[in-house]
Order: sequence, then C-alpha cells, then structure tokens
Amino acid sequence: MLRSVLPVAFLFWSSFAAAQISFGGRAIGLLEQGPRLPAPATVVMPTVDVAALIAEDEARHAQGIKGPYRFGFNHATDLSLENSGTWHMLRNGDRVWRLAIECPGAYSINFEFHDYLVPEGARVFVYNDMGDQLGAFTAESNPGHASLGVSLLPGSRITVEYHEPRAVAGQGRLRIGQVTHGYRDVFGVDRDFGDSGGCNINVICPEGDNWRDQIRSVARIVVGGSGFCTGTLINNCALDSTPYILTANHCLNANIANSIFLFNWDSPECDPTMNAPMDQTVSGCELLVNSAGTDVALLRMNSIPPADYQVYYSGWDRTPVPATSVVGIHHPAGDIKKISRSDGAVVQGTMSGADCWQVQVWNAGTTEPGSSGSGLWNQNKHLVGQLFGGQANCANSVNDFYGRLDVSWPLLEPYLGDCGDTLMGWEPGTVIVPPDTNDAAVTSINGIPPLVCNTNAIAPVITLKNNGTGMLYSVIITYGVTGGTPEVFVWNGELHPGQTVNVALPPITVPPGEHVLEVTCSSPNGQPDNVMGNDTWTQAFTVSYPGETISLLLTLDNWGSDITWTLATSTGTLLYAGGPYPDLQAGHTDTSLFCLSNTCYVFTINDEFGDGICCSEGNGHYRIQDNHGTVYAESDGQYTTQNVNEFCVTVVGLEGIAPDAPPPLWPNPTNGLLSVDLSTVQGMAVLHLTDGLGRSLRQRTVNGEATVQLDLGDLADGLYLLEVRAAGHRSSQRVVLAR
Repeated sequence: MLRSVLPVAFLFWSSFAAAQISFGGRAIGLLEQGPRLPAPATVVMPTVDVAALIAEDEARHAQGIKGPYRFGFNHATDLSLENSGTWHMLRNGDRVWRLAIECPGAYSINFEFHDYLVPEGARVFVYNDMGDQLGAFTAESNPGHASLGVSLLPGSRITVEYHEPRAVAGQGRLRIGQVTHGYRDVFGVDRDFGDSGGCNINVICPEGDNWRDQIRSVARIVVGGSGFCTGTLINNCALDSTPYILTANHCLNANIANSIFLFNWDSPECDPTMNAPMDQTVSGCELLVNSAGTDVALLRMNSIPPADYQVYYSGWDRTPVPATSVVGIHHPAGDIKKISRSDGAVVQGTMSGADCWQVQVWNAGTTEPGSSGSGLWNQNKHLVGQLFGGQANCANSVNDFYGRLDVSWPLLEPYLGDCGDTLMGWEPGTVIVPPDTNDAAVTSINGIPPLVCNTNAIAPVITLKNNGTGMLYSVIITYGVTGGTPEVFVWNGELHPGQTVNVALPPITVPPGEHVLEVTCSSPNGQPDNVMGNDTWTQAFTVSYPGETISLLLTLDNWGSDITWTLATSTGTLLYAGGPYPDLQAGHTDTSLFCLSNTCYVFTINDEFGDGICCSEGNGHYRIQDNHGTVYAESDGQYTTQNVNEFCVTVVGLEGIAPDAPPPLWPNPTNGLLSVDLSTVQGMAVLHLTDGLGRSLRQRTVNGEATVQLDLGDLADGLYLLEVRAAGHRSSQRVVLAR
C-alpha cells in the first residue's frame, strides 16, 4: 500500500515575531548553513530632528487631537531592483537580490513598496541585524494590488531580500517609495511597551472578562507609514467575513491603501504589562466611506484575517438611543491593547462640528493619541461610534467624543446591509440560528492517531456540545467503524448551554487496515434533536497490528528539492515515499513515522544533483530507529546519486491480560492519577508510557512494589499506552485520560 508522507518544516528563531500574513520559509541571509551571499549594498537615510518632531506631537496632543499617534518620520525614496541593491546567482539558477537600509539612531524601520509585483514562486523577506524576520511575502500577500506596506522591525538597520526562481527570472518588480524612521520606541527597547499612561488597563485584566469577543475585533493600524490609529472589524448583514474596518476619518491620508492592521497584540499578564507576539497582521486596504460630519471611515482590508487569528466581527446598533454605559477598546500611543469603561450614560455632543456621542467621564482607563478610530460599545455589546478626540487622559479622564454610528449609517448601509436596527457580533465558522431547546452536537474526535500501531483496539474521546437553550442531561451516542457493528453509549451529566465536555467512549476492537470511525449523538434529554446537521463526526485512521513504530529522522542540506526516498518490502512492494523538500533548510530535521511488522525492508534515498546530502551544502544525514532507540539503518549523507539500506524488524508480541485477572490499572479512564498493580511482577520492573504516535512520555523503574501511582495530570486528554517490562513479563494496556 502506498502512503505519501508529507514533510512539515518547523522553523524557530528569535522571540520577536512581527510578521504580516506570511507564507513560510527563512531568508537565505539568515540561514546558518546557507549559501554564501555577497554583502548587500547599503543605503543610509538622512538623520531626523527628533526634538522638533516630538514638540509638534505634544502641541497636537494639547489640542485634544488623538490621532494618528505619530511614531516615525517618512523619507521619500526610489529604491528598486534596477537602481539599488546587490544581485547574486545561486547554484540552481535562482537569483537573490538584497538591499540594506540604515536609519541612524532609529528605534525601528518600516517601509512601503510602491511597486510590488512578485511572480509565482518568488519570495520577499525583510530582517534586521538581530535576526528578526518578516515574510515570506509572495504574490498572495497583496492580491490584485501593486503596492504593499511592510510592518515595523526594531533597530536602525534592515535588509530586504528578494528570491527569484530561475523559471520566472526578470518578471519581478519591486520599488521602495517610502522608508519610515521610527523616532519613538514602540517596541519597548528603552522603556515599557508604548508611551501610554499608567491608568490604562490591559485587556487581559478582569475589566475585559465580559468583552473577550469584542477585544478580538480590535486592530492597531499603521497609517501613512508613520502613525498609529485603532480600528474595529465590524459585522455585516451577510455574515460573510468581508473584512470591513470601522475607524476615524481624521486617521486617513494619501497612503491609506498601504495600511497595516495588527490583531491580538494583547499583554498575557494584567500587571505588569508584558510583550506578546506581533505576528497577526494584514496589509493593505481600500477606502469605502469617509465623512468629516461624524469623523467616520469604513475600510475593507485586502485580505480576510486567517482562521488562526480567531478574529471576531463586532455587532452594531444604528439607533439614536444613548447608551446607558459604554466600553472602549483601543491602542493608546500605539501601545499594547487596553480597555476603558464608563458607567454613566453618553450624551449627544459635537467636536469640531462633527456629530458625536460624548463620554463625560471614564470610570476605568482613558484614551490617548493612537486610540483614534477605536470603537465605542454600548451596554448590549454593540458598536455605536468611533473615537474622534477629546480632553481625556490619565490626569483628567473626562470628555471624549465619538462619531455617532446612527448619523453615519446612510453612508455605511450600502456595505453593511439593511437587516434591522441592530446586528449581533459574529465569529467566522459559526452559524447564527435561533437556538433550539434540545440540540446536542459532536464537535470532534480525539484519542485516535492517524496510524494506530501495534494494537487492534481504539478508545475514542469525543467532544460533546450543548447547542440548546436548556440544561443537557443525557445523550445517546452511537459509534463504530464503517462496515462494523455499531456500539451504543449513554452519556449522563449536566451540561450548560454552549458548553462542551469530553466523553471517553468504551474501547472497540478494529481489524488491521483502513477505517473510518463515525460517531453520532441523538435523543438529547430523551427528545428529538431538531438540528441533525451537527450530530455526526467522522475520522479516518489506519490500523497496523502487530506493528512497531519506526521513525525516519532525515536532516536536510540546502537543496531539499534534490531529495526523494522510498521504503519498500524486500520483495519490492512500495509502502511509503517522501520528498522532494524545500530548499535552503540546511540542518532542519524532518521526521516520518512508519508502522512496520515482522519482515525485511529496503530504504532508498535519491539525490538528483548527485552530491548526496553532506557536506559542501550542509551536513545532512539520516537515521531509521524505533521508539526504544534501536537503530535499523543510517547514513552520514556522503553518497552521490543514491544510497540503499536494507534492514529487518522483529516485533515483540505483548502478553495478554487474562479475562479473570484483576484490573492491572485503575481508574481507567482516569482524570490524572493512575494506580498500577504490580503484584504479579517479581523483582525489578520498567513502566513506559507512550502517546498515540509512540512517543515516549514517562519511564520509571521500580523494584518489588506491589502498587505504583503515576501522575498524568500534566498531559492532554487522550489515549495512551502503558507498557510494563520485567524478567519473563511484558504487558501493555491502553490508558484513557479524560477530565
């Protein structure tokens, strides 16, 4: 049976991660064992008058102008592939262009590609002297647009690297039209994060507990390359994930299309403020609506935030009814995200002629420059406006003015839709339907690896969810593999609306081969389930029994595209295949898992270029071993076009448990503390716990103890295998961990 093993590369570098939507890979200039590149040409920007810039900023602040919060000075440039940088040809015919940009004394550098045309397969990286990287940027980074804003990197020097494959040579066009010298320390190099006042409250604090969804809708915006504002993802009647951003008209400028939106930059601690990854950004937008009459702007980002950002689209209220209490969520001074609260009603007011809701006093937190454009939510968690400005600060937190959504609505309705006076918030992937009183759902199957090795039984752990409006007390769960006899399990308990619970199902025996497990829930509280579309979940898996988990540990050189391999039986039946791999990943180790039985095998690795995987292009090698450390085959990578290794596997059978024997371990399922009966074992014994993929998690040696307790409380819920080895004795049993 042929199985393709798809390699997955995991790359780790410094803790700073300010990446925009990127598409993997590592810049060649940052590879420790990468091809040697010539030093890039360097462009040095003029110095800036920081004192004069800060004086201008303070004057604007004194006038109650809350944004954009300026952090940098823009240099106009004309730096392209044709007139700047250094080109280098790689061994395989690809080309690499690099340009270093230096801003003397800068805390950070960011820039804009005013021409951005990257052909299919080409990649752009940006990195600083500390090894922090942005990218790869590709043709998909800003689809349908010819410019791209690139986010901030700390430091006074960056390098731009363009990797162009031979097949698309000469098709790329890059021109840097603006470089921003960061004269404020937005990364906390010489201070705490942001310049925001000490009264501001991190969103992770208790004040944010009732606003977790709305917090995920708020983004910091880099506008014009040199300033910060705040915006909010706003829902629309179609519930279609269109990435509309509500912000302020006064945040706009000529380069608004190259804005960069940063989501989920939240301190992980309430106090003190701590930094967090800045890797969830989207670049580019289109201006749809703007008006000074309510200081409103509606943008549409060029890309929908990826699913792993877990963003939320905030709901809104377009009525003229003043909120009885409000909350603001924002990035003051471009700082890590904060929350403010006013317990009193807002009133109608004006600022510079704009129709606004006036927040008379903040009871907790405040706003500052950089908060501009941030949303105002009423007591029902609906957006009712966006921040224009005001006098509020930590010294005197009064009188902030938010452009009124109800007055802006005629401009917004063509985009957000006509579906009533209010619209609830929405999370992508959820379906908003009237809840049914009796609606149970299966939302996942856990505890079964894709390859079940050396056992003919599975013990599924499912996630059961109450989608109804009332308490869920009982559900019938039917489960089994395709073509087999289904099993029935009755769950009883107490599950509140919207909550989930992990349910460990009794084990079932499964013959060797490929299978699909199907789990269905029915009869919530003994009543019909009126939403049957969420009742069933399936999962495919393969059983190899008897079998031994064998690992191929393949360390690559720089030219992974040369490498392919196969694993076959000694009679020529192909079982597994892998490669080719990405280039320029020297030193990365790719792991492939096999489940093999009692026979002999032939492993063949090929190198298309004919120089093996060691040594001039990286110290590649491979090893084939089992979970006990037994090495079956290995190579130092010093071969030409092919290396062949033959090896044989002997699977040691596991001693069964007599039907009338007492339970060897209990309780099973366990919530973390497991007791093991060793009364039938004489002398020294070794206890070895592995997970579903055969990875070793625990190993303990005991001598003469009748009962041993194992604490599994730090492990995730799921299925594990506990093996006991002693003189004349070897047995194993599945352990189900479920809380």
